[in-house]
Amino acid sequence: MSKVKSVRNLAIIASLIGVGVINGLAQDPKGEPSEDISDKARTVKKEIKEVYKKWINNDVAYIITKDEKKAFNQLKTDEERENFIENFWRRRDPNPDTEENEYREEYYERIAYANEHYASGIPGWKTDRGRTYIAWGKPDSVESHPSGGSYDRPSYEGGGSTTTYPFEVWFYRHLDGVGDGIEIEFVDPTGTGEYRIARNAFEKDALAMVPGAGLTTAEMLGLSDKGDRLSGGSGNNYYGRAQDQPFERLRVITDLQRPPQVKFSDLQALAGGDSGTIDNNPLNFDMRVDFFRQSEDRIITTFTVQTENKELVFENVGGLPTAKMNVFGRITAVSGKRSGIFEDSVTTNATGEELAEAKDRKSVYQSAVALTPGTYKVDVVVRDVVSGNKGIVSKGFTVPKFDEKKLATSTLVLASTLRSADEKDIGGRFIIGNAKVIPNLSGIYKKGQQVGVYLQVYNAEIDQTTLRPAVDVEYILMKGGKEVLRQPENWDGLSDSGQRLTLARLLPTDQMPLGNYELKIRIKDRVRTDGQVIEQSGSFTITQ
Repeated sequence: MSKVKSVRNLAIIASLIGVGVINGLAQDPKGEPSEDISDKARTVKKEIKEVYKKWINNDVAYIITKDEKKAFNQLKTDEERENFIENFWRRRDPNPDTEENEYREEYYERIAYANEHYASGIPGWKTDRGRTYIAWGKPDSVESHPSGGSYDRPSYEGGGSTTTYPFEVWFYRHLDGVGDGIEIEFVDPTGTGEYRIARNAFEKDALAMVPGAGLTTAEMLGLSDKGDRLSGGSGNNYYGRAQDQPFERLRVITDLQRPPQVKFSDLQALAGGDSGTIDNNPLNFDMRVDFFRQSEDRIITTFTVQTENKELVFENVGGLPTAKMNVFGRITAVSGKRSGIFEDSVTTNATGEELAEAKDRKSVYQSAVALTPGTYKVDVVVRDVVSGNKGIVSKGFTVPKFDEKKLATSTLVLASTLRSADEKDIGGRFIIGNAKVIPNLSGIYKKGQQVGVYLQVYNAEIDQTTLRPAVDVEYILMKGGKEVLRQPENWDGLSDSGQRLTLARLLPTDQMPLGNYELKIRIKDRVRTDGQVIEQSGSFTITQ
């Protein structure tokens, strides 16, 4: 029987008696499985739809993180992918309270702009300029040399004159995760319109390979050799700016290839309760909420977070022990509508000699948000950057409505620092009115440390005869339920008048015995017929 007939007969037999014959043929005479990989069953994975491939490989290729891409590739159903895409954009939405996602809209506008302006035989979004524009947005300024030509080098590029290819220099004042004052140079050495990101200042030099032409000042003086530009030898030492050093340029280029940071997105997930409980060495911290009237329907609400430095892990940064914590907070109205977000970092450092003392101190952060009167909830997450330990606090609160016809006060703040604000404090944190007020959330003061007392009084009438507020204010200090001090307000040093009065006093503790105290501030209206009396109180402890 010929070989062809044998193969044909084998196929006929297989079709008649089924796969059992094939399985038998796939084994050697001893009955063991074949080692031939073509004989083994294949695992077939369902193909992802083209629309999702395009989304991850084209649409968001420059801004999706490795973890996000890995998570997306593990999804099984189209419903999961749709939810992922929705959450992807939501995490980057700068204003979640609006129906529009401003970031997403701007992002797709960037892609359209890149395709229109940077195409050069390949789509604009695939070019170096397109990638940079899409990922980081419009530069703050652009220096363009579309035709190249004669060029006088600045001193930090070595000086001298040469001829260049077409090139552009983009400048960004700040890019998160990259740095400040970022200059990016793009060069078109082929004249095709495809500008490529330059790794050094000489890539735009059209005379770089012409002997004796386009020399730098150092090369003309014989202090360096043109070949050093290519070899990267020690003779190439013209740069006068740190940002032009070869390794610094490569660092910037590398950082530009990374997706822009999604700021504290993991903390946002925790604040939303999406990740369950925190069971990894929770970070303990205190939080308080205070209210100060801005207008009848806008109340400045301050959120103050305080943690013990001994809860944080210090690491050596630039020769200094440094601890850093990230703070994220989300404010939600009782209706479920998001009313605000705050996020920032708090850094504490000290010398090696001061480290033990620094760990006994506290780190404090504050954010101020203008809210309308009503009931809210705030979820705050704090993370130690070094250890990764996290803590979360959820707190409900009611923003009061201050009736302009009634005597009222802000919350009473007992502060660790209380002083008049100066020019350096403008735009900073802990500024209330004309004072810098850093609350002491623990309420613990060492003997000799002054207790700051801060309170705003609203709608106090002014006596036109004395031109002083027509209210009586008394400070009453209690210890063990007994009054130990009663002192009237003398109205000296007031920073406000009319519809808002500021009570700002420093209470000395040098002569006060150790122990627990309660401070009451009693305010009585001397003009209104109802003789309204308001009382605010706070507690503190004096220790050795």
